[in-house]
This record gives sequence, structure tokens and C-alpha cells, in this order.
Amino acid sequence: MRAARTLLALAGCLAAAAVAAEPTQPGQQAWRTEPRQQAQPTEQRQQTLVRMVRQDCGSCHGMRLTGGLGPALTPQALADKPLASLAATIVHGRPGTPMPPWRALLDEADALWIATQLQLGFPEEPQVQVQR
Repeated sequence: MRAARTLLALAGCLAAAAVAAEPTQPGQQAWRTEPRQQAQPTEQRQQTLVRMVRQDCGSCHGMRLTGGLGPALTPQALADKPLASLAATIVHGRPGTPMPPWRALLDEADALWIATQLQLGFPEEPQVQVQR
């Protein structure tokens, strides 16, 4: 009985969330289909994000982002993925998979910038010149 009530409550919450996500006026986009417009990260933050993706994400998705433990993050592999979905995956992770949430280190604007760059072809890390 308790399990049935829990399932019923969960179903009610999911139904409410689905209704809340629907457009309220003709022509209006549902909130999950288009990410909110966010400010671009600063140039310095973009460099930090490039390094983070190349190093941290690359440890699972391959150093060239062509796949490994995680799937490829190339423009071809992500071409049919909605931008908002990619950004949500970055922020919230994928429960039940090795993909962790990055919300402790990234905000929505960072995740959206990363997702956009992945779909365009992610930038390389700048080469560091060693002076002698």
C-alpha cells in the first residue's frame, strides 16, 4: 500500500512537471526545448573551460573527445542532440551511468557555452610556450 502511494505521488509530480513544461500560448516554446539566453563566459573563463573539458571530460570521452568510456563528443555525434539537453547533461549528469553532475564547478551559462562549442567543434587547449 505504501509503495502504491509513493508511485502515485511520483506519477502526480511527473504529470505536473510535464504540464508545467508545456507552452501556455500558441507559438511559445516549452522551457526545456530552448535554453535561456545566458551571458557568455569571459575570455579567461572560456580558457579554463577548454582546459577542463580537454582534461577532465577527456579522461572518459577520450583526449580527442572521440569516445572512450563515454560517447564521442564530436560535432557529428552531437548533431541531432538538442542544445538544452546537452547542457542539462553537463550540469546534472546521467544517473545510473558514470557521467557525473558538474554543477559544483559549472553554472548554466558555462554548460551552455560548452555544449555550443562541442556542437561546433571544441577548441584545442592553447600550447604553452616555455621560455629559456
